[in-house]
Amino acid sequence: MKKIIVGALTAGILFSCGQNESETKEEKSKDETVQSEATENNDFEWEADRFADIRVLRYRINGFDKLTLQQKKLAYYLTQAGLSGRDIIYDQNYKHNLEIRNILDHIVANHDGDSSEDWKNFLQYTKQVWFANGIHHHYSKDKFEPQFEQDYFLSLLEATDAEISEDALNAIFDPNVDAKAVNLDASKGIVAGSANNFYGEGVTEEMVDAYYAKIKDPNDTTPISYGLNSKMVLDENGELKEIPWKIGGMYGAALEKVAYWLEKATEVAENDAQKEALKLLIKYYHTGDLKDWDAYSIAWVEATEGDIDYINGFIEVYGDAKGYRATYETIVQMKDFEASAQMKVLEDNVQWFEDNSSIMDAHKKKNVKGVTYKVVNVVGEAGDASPSTPIGVNLPNADWIRAEHGSKSVSLGNIVEAYENASGSSMLQEFTYDDEELERAKKYGALGSKLHTSLHEVVGHASGQLNPGVGTPKETLKNYASALEEARADLVSLYFLMNDKLVELGLVETLEVGKAEYDAYIRNGLMTQLQRIKLGNNIEQSHMRNRQLVAAWVYEKGKADNVIEKIQEDGKTYFKIRDYVALQGLFGELLREIQRIKSEGDFEAGKNLIETYAVKIDQAIHAEVLERVKPLNIPPYSGFVNPVLVREKDEDGNITNIKVDYESGFKDQMLEYAEKYSFLK
Repeated sequence: MKKIIVGALTAGILFSCGQNESETKEEKSKDETVQSEATENNDFEWEADRFADIRVLRYRINGFDKLTLQQKKLAYYLTQAGLSGRDIIYDQNYKHNLEIRNILDHIVANHDGDSSEDWKNFLQYTKQVWFANGIHHHYSKDKFEPQFEQDYFLSLLEATDAEISEDALNAIFDPNVDAKAVNLDASKGIVAGSANNFYGEGVTEEMVDAYYAKIKDPNDTTPISYGLNSKMVLDENGELKEIPWKIGGMYGAALEKVAYWLEKATEVAENDAQKEALKLLIKYYHTGDLKDWDAYSIAWVEATEGDIDYINGFIEVYGDAKGYRATYETIVQMKDFEASAQMKVLEDNVQWFEDNSSIMDAHKKKNVKGVTYKVVNVVGEAGDASPSTPIGVNLPNADWIRAEHGSKSVSLGNIVEAYENASGSSMLQEFTYDDEELERAKKYGALGSKLHTSLHEVVGHASGQLNPGVGTPKETLKNYASALEEARADLVSLYFLMNDKLVELGLVETLEVGKAEYDAYIRNGLMTQLQRIKLGNNIEQSHMRNRQLVAAWVYEKGKADNVIEKIQEDGKTYFKIRDYVALQGLFGELLREIQRIKSEGDFEAGKNLIETYAVKIDQAIHAEVLERVKPLNIPPYSGFVNPVLVREKDEDGNITNIKVDYESGFKDQMLEYAEKYSFLK
């Protein structure tokens, strides 16, 4: 649950990094550096494609050419490992996804296409499926509605000599079949009502709860991450069983390829600790034993040396309404040396933040262990991290490992750079109330977003502790756990963004930075993120629930003192912060309560917060937002194609260099991946 994803682009840039870069380049004047960087950015083609509500961007691997050949090989092998598991996320998202994607791939590769609206709509649908890793929207989890008739699709099958099963065909065209990939509405059954492929036919939420209640030891202080790497089904006797995802088991063919490339990576590891962690990961993929996953996670979090790092495994549980089963995800990254040095101050002062938090003393960690923070440049992504990617990650997710062994936090610097360079300022101009707010956003918004991300990851997710004997949040807070955890981490960040400690540490020169981020957060939470939702729908995605919960709660609690004023002028609504210090206090109050809820496992209080503030939408505001963003022509969602790592070899077949190719378009990359990395049938 420790992931930050990019939200609605409220200010052109939502998160940023690399501030003051020009001031550190001693060989050029500031003006020369700015001009050089501007030229370089303008020459790079950031946008690769645009369709439906999606923009596909490119990112640069800054500094890759400075790596040694051994490091380049390591990065290459790790990216190949990641891509080799690409099929897994499709199957996890929905049982018919692989068949449907393979048919779409086949048609696009073998049909010449035409200029008809049907073909354009078919190609758009295909791209939507590629982007979402399946037939349900990557964010809303609603099923895509094809804008072409079934007869046209059947004609494409005939023209390309292809066939599709009746079940898969119905999944595409019948809107009532498996309409929601992840359902968080308990009244509809959060297991039975979810179309993902984590649970077999007939499995219910009550069965899942009873199963784990029976096998868990409530006195175990180092519990495994139950259910993390398995599908739960009913056997021939109607009893629940788990089918593990491992080599020799479910997804074995893909995981064999993943393990092959990980083995290659061990041969060029930067140090023994890194090598040992990779070996433990390989072992885990062979055994499927979650104790092996814990051993790997400990080794991984303690392997802090080296310039290349990675995330690889079944990690995040957002896709499971029960919060047990994790999606396959990989990110390969290299250290951004300059930016990491600038932000190491957070890592060094994490205990101060914990000690000075607004949460109850009983819920504070007396010794925050092993927190490391780096700004990194992504080299390649796959699975649930691609094409839609987080911009910050904090792992591992097991609370006891974090408490005893620490955690790693990263901000994906070159991903943020791409968002920054590909975005304009029209959203900002549309939704800021006055010139003061607009100018503050332009001057300090990027740095405020950067610090928000950093504090969220480094301090937020590392803070707080459970009361003795209290179960994990997925057990106690259930389907509300993810949204509450993200809200808690956001609130830690927001609470400290207006603290003089940031000035003392040299992270900001003025608290105007914090004000800029407060402005952006309230705008986004109460208004601009709503562009992602169909009019009349509720909010279901955990991060969006988190943001509305925080913004709506502080708005309501501050009404009597006019902390945030709702203004309506010329038919447009604005939310203007009138008292930033009072708002900081409200953030602290809500943080204290949500930490209490998590520490005590108070399900009813957590449910009440989410259902009261995070789910329902002001329909008048929603309709207004949709009308205001329409003429701006800015897709609400963005993702990325990966750069291609190209090996150069000598006459004997030895790798002599690895270079980066940025030319891939979205369609070409998806077809290439289909040809090279389709290991599950």
